[in-house]
Amino acid sequence: MKRGFRILLFIIVFILLIVACFFGWGFIEEQFHHAQGVYYIYKGDKAYFKNNMKKTLYYYKKGLELYPEHYEAWFNLGNIYAVHEDYFAAIEAYEQAIKNNPKYILARMNLGIVYSEDLGDFDSAIEQYDAIIKNKYRTLYIPKVYNNKKSTKENIGVAYYNRGLAFRLKSIYLPDEKRHLAGEFVEKAIESYKKAQKYLKKDYANSYNMGLAYHVNGDYTNAAINYCKAIEYSPMSFEAHYNLAVLLRQLHFYRESLDEFQKAALIISEDPNATNQAVYVFNLLNEATRLLIFNEQNVIEHLTDEPMYSYSYTYVGGKLVPTEELDKAILNNFKKCAGEIIFLENNND
Repeated sequence: MKRGFRILLFIIVFILLIVACFFGWGFIEEQFHHAQGVYYIYKGDKAYFKNNMKKTLYYYKKGLELYPEHYEAWFNLGNIYAVHEDYFAAIEAYEQAIKNNPKYILARMNLGIVYSEDLGDFDSAIEQYDAIIKNKYRTLYIPKVYNNKKSTKENIGVAYYNRGLAFRLKSIYLPDEKRHLAGEFVEKAIESYKKAQKYLKKDYANSYNMGLAYHVNGDYTNAAINYCKAIEYSPMSFEAHYNLAVLLRQLHFYRESLDEFQKAALIISEDPNATNQAVYVFNLLNEATRLLIFNEQNVIEHLTDEPMYSYSYTYVGGKLVPTEELDKAILNNFKKCAGEIIFLENNND
């Protein structure tokens, strides 16, 4: 047994000597440090899942001292800093990840989000999203084994979407002397959403935000059309129903506005965390009802004698959701967009 162990040890030493002759002792030492670094990063992962942030940071920093090229560890460290609102440390970590892997989509994406949503540096955020879009990525498809084509396309779509959000936010926070540029930035946001749409099929958030951008820019036809698309993709989401209701009221389509306000009110009333918002929506609903009665006296009897929704519905996690017990009629009703035909006809004209 001892003899066999000695032979094995001799072989290992012999191999190391050969490697040292070819690559130098520095190469062996570097690989040893890398192995140590990976071990500490693994320990950091375990500490993170146990929610021990002190140990997590210690092991990650220790691991990256030994293996500073480990871009995934820098990315994880950036995420930890971002969650704990240490945004400048997060930026530094994401930048280290990108330095070691310039095509690391997730690191650029998260860096852009921190710049835009947390620090208000919209230009730096757009720069990161543009880098994601412009980079050329290797895609590989092996049937039933590996396929990154879909995820790569979706990531590019998300980059376009986030780019649109950054441009819209930039238009909102312009200083007074540059307010005249707001429309230009909203147009760039719309352009980004359109490109995102090619990659993100039937995406509620992209359609809703495109509608919002058109709404802000005064293109009410395209605003309504995109709100309607968002409603089709996610019938039980509050925002698109509410914004469409506001738009319809603004254009004096009071009957259609009332329809959308009722849907928005029903959805928001099931959210226990949105009490103030629900009160505001119900006030708008009452106002829409009064406007309709004032402008269409012939519908008063219909409004008072026949409630619009008399179907049963169920709850999951405190939210209204369609189930087998939910009458299909109400889901179809929520999917239908009040006044859609009006705007489609205008768009065709």
